[in-house]
Order: sequence, then C-alpha cells, then structure tokens
Amino acid sequence: MSIQTPLPDEPSRPGITFGIRVFRRLLVCSMLLYTCGSVLASDGEVVMTRAAIEKISREHGDYARRRVDYWQMLMDYGRKLPDMEKLRRVNNFFNDIEFVNDAEHWGKEDYWATPLETLASNGGDCEDFSIAKYFTLLEMGIPPERMRLTYVKALRLNQAHMVLAYYPAPDADPLVLDNLEPEIRSSASRDDLLPVYSFNVDGLWLAKTRTGNSKHVGKSSRLSPWRDVIARMNIELTR
Repeated sequence: MSIQTPLPDEPSRPGITFGIRVFRRLLVCSMLLYTCGSVLASDGEVVMTRAAIEKISREHGDYARRRVDYWQMLMDYGRKLPDMEKLRRVNNFFNDIEFVNDAEHWGKEDYWATPLETLASNGGDCEDFSIAKYFTLLEMGIPPERMRLTYVKALRLNQAHMVLAYYPAPDADPLVLDNLEPEIRSSASRDDLLPVYSFNVDGLWLAKTRTGNSKHVGKSSRLSPWRDVIARMNIELTR
C-alpha cells in the first residue's frame, strides 16, 4: 500500500451517498454528481432494494447476505447507543473481517473498496475497514465533522496505514479506530503511528503534529481514490 499524494490537481467534486441509505445531512453539502435510482422509504431515507440484496446472495453466497443483514441491524440498533459504544461495536465488527492485501484480493496495487464490497467479499485492508467504519458511524448518527479518515505511517511495520480518527470535540486529541490495535485509544498514546494527512466529506488536512494538529489544504475530492469509492457507492444504489 502506498500513500496517495494529498494534493493532486483534480478539482471535480464527488457525489456523497451510501450503499444502504443516503446520508441526507451529507447531501446538503451540495456535492451531488450522480443520480440515485434506489427506493425511498416513507421517512425519506434510501433503503437497499430486495433485488440488490438478492444479487449479493446470488453472487457471493448466503453468508455474504447474512453479513449485510447484520450490518443493517447494527446500524439500526446502534443509533440508540452512546457514541463510545457505537465506536466500539463498529470497530469490532469490521476488525473481524479477514485482512487481505489489495493485490491478492482485488488484483490491483491500491483499491479502496465500498463497505458493501468489503462485506460481500469478506475481506479487505486497512483502507477498506476505515472507510466502512466511517460510513457506518455516519449512518448511526456520528456527525461527519467528528471523524476523519487518516493516513499514517505505522512505524513498527515501516509502512503506510489508514485508521479512522474520532474527535470528541473540535480541538480534542482524537481516538483511533484501527485494525492493528483492537482497543480504541487516544492518538497521543499511539506513538507507533505518525499522521501524514486526513480527510472526510468536508475537507483535506495535512498533519502538523503527531497528536492531530493539522492544516486544512482543500477539498477531499482532490483524492481520486476517494472519488472513485464514492462513485461506486452511488452505482450500488441503482442495482
């Protein structure tokens, strides 16, 4: 896995939707590019169609369908939980999925999977797990400004790595959701991780210090792998 440069000259803006439901609060950000063709529930949310669920079962087997069903139940039930319990349950759920590198799993050197791709294939790497945790927690009610997908250097492994950072407050030391470490710990206590850059739906930041101080440098749409995964999530809604 290689660290993607955070400043590519790619100004186009992605649509922001999700394979199970549309995050209505994200749509307000006016970042729509693709048209959603899925079914609207009575409360205005977008739900996965029966045809889409049957397609997962047909292409990936009944266990894949069960994983997606459990994921849906986790999100539905998890909205009632305190934030820390949401973090714990989501972190544990995705950390139980088998770690497989991109070359072996997808036949590509670097591939960012959608949450549905990760669940259906029952495999992924640190980027896939972090992306899945991010969107799952959004759907469970964690505000987008409290989370950032964060590229770091894993010092003990001497390699690039991705984690999900949760900020209890804007200037707080973030908590780290990581597949390498099952316990959710503060960034200050993770001296094995060196932040490089972070992003979410609202922007892109370059790390200035190890504990999370950073500089805003633009829009996350400048990251082509992020745009690609968002585009595939939109396509999933139309199937």
